[in-house]
Amino acid sequence: MSVTTNKQIAQQWFLAFNEHNLDDLLNLYTDEAEHYSPKLKVRMPETNGLIKGKTALRSWWQDAFDRLPSLRYEIKKLTADEEQVFMEYVRHVDGEEELFVGEVLVIENGKIKFSRVYHG
Repeated sequence: MSVTTNKQIAQQWFLAFNEHNLDDLLNLYTDEAEHYSPKLKVRMPETNGLIKGKTALRSWWQDAFDRLPSLRYEIKKLTADEEQVFMEYVRHVDGEEELFVGEVLVIENGKIKFSRVYHG
């Protein structure tokens, strides 16, 4: 994929996430996609931070949207090459301190096949 296309995928990701639109969000992923997050390690220790497949992704994000109805992300920077995007953003939840986040999306054939979250 091109750098421009990968940045567009990342922007679609933010739009779907901030609208809490699970279907649009999941349509950006391969069926076998994997997602790693430090928050998964805390909330679901049995995963060791890694979930696999759209069913697991749907469950994870639905839980987040249900628990945190004000959850939204503010894009700070997108850096892309032909295979991945590094996203820098701020996590906002009413009543909580802002959280600075980095996330890598590995993209293959126009779909996200792996994502990894970094909190700072």
